[in-house]
Amino acid sequence: MVLDRQLRYVEANAAYEAAVFRSREELIGAHLFDLFPDPENGERLRTSLQGALDTGQPDTLAFIPYDIRTGEGVERRYWTAVHTPVRDASGEVAFVMQNTVDVTELHRLRQQAGPLPGETDLLQRAREAETASRTLQRETAGLRDLFMQAPGFMAVLSGPDHVFTLSNAAYQQVIGHRDILGKTVAEALPELAGQGFYDLLDTVFRTGEPYVGLSAPVTLVRVPGGVPEERFLDFIYQPIRDPEGAVIGIFVEGSDVTERVRAEEQRKLLLDELNHRVKNTLATVQSIAAQTVRATPDPVAFRAAFEARLMALSGVHNVLTSANWEGARLDELLGLELSPYGAARYRLDGPLVKLSAQEALTFALVTHELATNAAKYGALSTPDGCVRVTWSVTRDDVGGRRLTLDWRESDGPTVVAPTRHGFGSRLIQRSIQVDMDGETTMAFDPDGLRCRIALRLSGD
Repeated sequence: MVLDRQLRYVEANAAYEAAVFRSREELIGAHLFDLFPDPENGERLRTSLQGALDTGQPDTLAFIPYDIRTGEGVERRYWTAVHTPVRDASGEVAFVMQNTVDVTELHRLRQQAGPLPGETDLLQRAREAETASRTLQRETAGLRDLFMQAPGFMAVLSGPDHVFTLSNAAYQQVIGHRDILGKTVAEALPELAGQGFYDLLDTVFRTGEPYVGLSAPVTLVRVPGGVPEERFLDFIYQPIRDPEGAVIGIFVEGSDVTERVRAEEQRKLLLDELNHRVKNTLATVQSIAAQTVRATPDPVAFRAAFEARLMALSGVHNVLTSANWEGARLDELLGLELSPYGAARYRLDGPLVKLSAQEALTFALVTHELATNAAKYGALSTPDGCVRVTWSVTRDDVGGRRLTLDWRESDGPTVVAPTRHGFGSRLIQRSIQVDMDGETTMAFDPDGLRCRIALRLSGD
C-alpha cells in the first residue's frame, strides 16, 4: 500500500486488502491509525513510516506484532514490513510505500514446533539490525536538522548538469525561496547566466578541484517576481566523490556578506570624504589667516578677528557633524550667527532650504562676515538696529534650484560707502563667486547695508 505524507491511503493492492480484511474503498483517503490503532506497537510503525518520509531512505521492521480487526473480532497478527520513500516529479519525498508480509502462521508454527536451528540467532540479528536502523535514522535526522538550520547557506548538486538535491533554509533565503529541488542550476537560477558561475561549476566537476570565492558579486532575484539585485557572497564549491574517487556532485557552502562589503565601502567612502573635508578646511583656515593678517597687521586685532572666524567655522562644523555631514538648514546657520545679539534684533523669512556640507561651510563664513560688520559698523552696533534676512527659491531654465537671499539692515547708524573694499567684503564676494559660482551685490544705502546673494544650489 501507499500513504501520503499525512499517512493517508492513496493506493492498496488486492493482497493488502486480504491481509488487513479491508476493501480498497474503505482504505483510500482514510488515515492509517484511524483504521488500525494499536497503542502498544503503533508508535514503532509510525516512527518507521515517518523516518522514511523525513530521510528519504528505506526502513525495515523485521518483526512487529500488530492487532487487526477481522470479521471475528480483534486478532494479534505478526508482520515484517519494508517502507520505501516515493518521490514526486520535483524530487521531493511525497509518499511512502509499504511492502508488508503477514508472518503470523510462521510465528505460530515456530511456537508449536520450537525454533528451527539458527532461527533464534537469525531473529536476534534481525532485531539488532532494526535497532541499528533506528539509531542511524535518528542520527540522520539530527544531521539533516543541523544542515537545514545552519547559519551559512548550503546546497548539494548532483551530476554534471548540477541538479539540486538538497538546500537549506539559509540558501532558500538567498535565492528568494524558490522551488529548486530536481532542477539544474541553469533552470532554477536563470539570472546567473553570463556571471561565470555555470562555468565555475563545470570546472570543479571536471577537475575535482574546489573553488573558493571571496566577496564575489552576484546578481540574484531574491523576491518572487522582483527585480535582480546585487549581493556579495563568500562561498566554496567542494567536489563530492563516490567510493571509487569519481566526482558525482558538488557541495555548495557559504554566507551572504553583502552588509559587510557595503559597510567596508561606506567606511572607505567616509575616510575619503573626511580627508577631502580636512584638506578643504585647512585650506579655508590658511586663506582666512593670510587675508586676516594682511587686513589687520596689529597682533591683538588679528587674534580677535582670526579667532572669531575660526569660531564661526567651528560652529557650522558642529551643526554638520550632528547631521552626519549630510548638510544643514539655511535658517539654522543664520540663527547660529545672529542669535547672540538677541531674538529681537533679527528677522528670518524664507522657505526651508537644505544646503550641502560645502554650501553650509561657505554660507557660515559669509554670514559671520555680514554679522561681524553689522556689529561693528551697522545695525547691530546700536540698541535699536535690526537685521532682516529674506530668501526665496526658484527654478531656472534647466530645472535647477536658484537661491536669492537679501540681507537688509535698518535703524542703525547712517551708512557711508567705503572708499575701498575690506577683507570682509572680499571674503563674501570671493566665497560666493568662487566656491558657489554665484553673484553678490552690495548696496551701501544710508538707511542700512543691503547685500543680495544669488546662486544655484546643488541637487534638485
